[in-house]
Amino acid sequence: MTIFETLIESQKKRGAGFWVLIDPDKWRPAQLADIAASACEAGADAILVGGSLLLSSHFDRLVGIIKKNSNVPVILFPGDPAQLSDHADAILFLSLISGRNPAYLIGDQVKVAPVIKSLKIEPISVGYMLIESGVVTSAEFMSDTKPIPRRKADIAKATALSAEYFGMKLIYLEAGSGAKEAVPETMITEVHEYVSTPIIVGGGIRTPEQAEKKVRAGASFVVIGNVFENDNNCSVMRAFASAIHTGGGS
Repeated sequence: MTIFETLIESQKKRGAGFWVLIDPDKWRPAQLADIAASACEAGADAILVGGSLLLSSHFDRLVGIIKKNSNVPVILFPGDPAQLSDHADAILFLSLISGRNPAYLIGDQVKVAPVIKSLKIEPISVGYMLIESGVVTSAEFMSDTKPIPRRKADIAKATALSAEYFGMKLIYLEAGSGAKEAVPETMITEVHEYVSTPIIVGGGIRTPEQAEKKVRAGASFVVIGNVFENDNNCSVMRAFASAIHTGGGS
């Protein structure tokens, strides 16, 4: 069974998937083992690793630490082509379809595809869509693209449908790291009702109640990251896991 199939099976079983995002730049190496173990103990269905920047020269080693202390899939969520490691089980092979910067639509992907193949990391194609969040996020600034306006669900729907027609396996509605506002439930619902591709939602989700609302609106997977940088207590993660799985009907 592929990692993608495992994720989908878990989502169907639990109703929705809870993914913990770990940005190695935000943690000391000694902390990574604890945060990974806490995520697994709390009920995370997968761990994403990556960020918009790469300040550490030891990315591969840091991914290895996370993988060693995880019993769920460890998936790369790269903000930069340098964020590769054969310690990971899979990589979200992102195309920033909300923007018109060719480097993030296809340019970087062409450069790293042969490396991904040589490292034997499972690629999971994702239509990546930045959604206006009330502030300029790192992803928006670094990609030099404009997000989709949060009140323009029609643009989000058309963009998501294009991703589906291209055969992408997942659609990611992203408010961005440090977002002031999360992706609106109304937009999630409209996109969910318009396409059949599973939807990931992340950015700006600060409470379990907010996470549950995203699932009830139509998210198949919810990504939580920044919250745990302030409080990585396992009980906090467990509350998110429960809300997300409950929101999906588990």
